[in-house]
Amino acid sequence: MTQFLALLLNGVSLGALYALIALGFVIIFKSSEVVSFTHGSLLLLGAYSIARFSDSIGFVPAVLAGVALTAVVALLIERLIINRIRGAAVISLAIVTIGVDIIILTEMIRRIGSDILNVPHPWAGESIRIGSTGLSLNRVISLAVAAGLIGLFFLAFKYSSWGVAMRASAEDGEAAALMGIRQGRVSAVAWIVAGVLAAVAALFLVGAPTPGVSPTVYTVALGALPAAILGGLDSTGGALVGGLLIGVAEAMAAGYQDQILFLGRGFGSVIPYVVMLAVLLVRPSGLFGTKELTRV
Repeated sequence: MTQFLALLLNGVSLGALYALIALGFVIIFKSSEVVSFTHGSLLLLGAYSIARFSDSIGFVPAVLAGVALTAVVALLIERLIINRIRGAAVISLAIVTIGVDIIILTEMIRRIGSDILNVPHPWAGESIRIGSTGLSLNRVISLAVAAGLIGLFFLAFKYSSWGVAMRASAEDGEAAALMGIRQGRVSAVAWIVAGVLAAVAALFLVGAPTPGVSPTVYTVALGALPAAILGGLDSTGGALVGGLLIGVAEAMAAGYQDQILFLGRGFGSVIPYVVMLAVLLVRPSGLFGTKELTRV
């Protein structure tokens, strides 16, 4: 039972970070109808910039600078590329984001090299005990920060003018434009928010028990994509639920690896996709996604 609780808590904290990244996927899709594959490189950019800036300006200013840099890069991608080909086929837009992702990722890998960069978290590798269960302090703080950001996001999404504009654009883009909603501005803000969420998630993903910043951070975004698809690409609530489900499933599969050894070693790394496929076979639009209706 102690092992189960430890795995559950770790899974929930990891799932909260997945939810932050998945929210970025969802709000970009809702605002601009782009399935963005740039999140992996944005995640790595955020982690890399925080690690580099920490050497010269300290931890807190480095976090702010890294988050700001990632947000600016996300905005530049939207303004210089996505905005110019707005209205193109969804598959074309997705392929464009893959190309952008490869360019940024290649540059990040070149800069990092074979090193593992350290982010000097003030809480370092400390842990706390919840009952008889030990948990990394980094995971506890990440869970609290993620919960706060997700709460703020949903409040802004429901009550702010940007949130109302994005929901209107997602519901009926043409009608929203006729009502004076500037969809380009809505899309730009969505990309900025997605960049901020990716950088914040990266800050905690490179902390304990992870050794530091390396190109493998990129693969975390690949785990968040199934979370977004699982919940429904057009559902912000689905991103939260999907992230938590994927995080818990991955932690459980890794923790009980010996018991499921017949499925092969490293099964925990593919469990996000197994869960995603199992759900999509039953609900092709995701748990909370909007079903497409076709009139004949």
